[in-house]
Amino acid sequence: MATMTADERRELERRRYNAFLAGCPGHELLAALSDKWLTLVVSALADGPLRHSELARTVAGASQKMLTQTLRKLERDGLVSRSVTASVPARVDYRLTPLGESLLPVQRAIKAWAETHIGEVHSARERYDASGA
Repeated sequence: MATMTADERRELERRRYNAFLAGCPGHELLAALSDKWLTLVVSALADGPLRHSELARTVAGASQKMLTQTLRKLERDGLVSRSVTASVPARVDYRLTPLGESLLPVQRAIKAWAETHIGEVHSARERYDASGA
């Protein structure tokens, strides 16, 4: 087995986690984080744990199936934890993990940017559509 220099190891690591490269594991995570349902669920859980029915009311437009799939994805990725309390019926609560909470500042910044610039985006869309491009 050939040994690598420190520079070669650094280059290998740089290529391994370069989101611009097709084989980068970051592609999958970026795709997941850009999912609108994931974004809405994480935002809904920002103020504390919620039950599935509370999330369904908060995240308008998400079907029960989509909400369940999103919660499972978030739990699998370590962003949300699920706790079951034995009762009749069983109580299931979802909450952000510390990893999920670390995503909130990024999401809040994107939300603030969107709210600040939505008028400009609408204007740009109108200009583009009117140009016939």
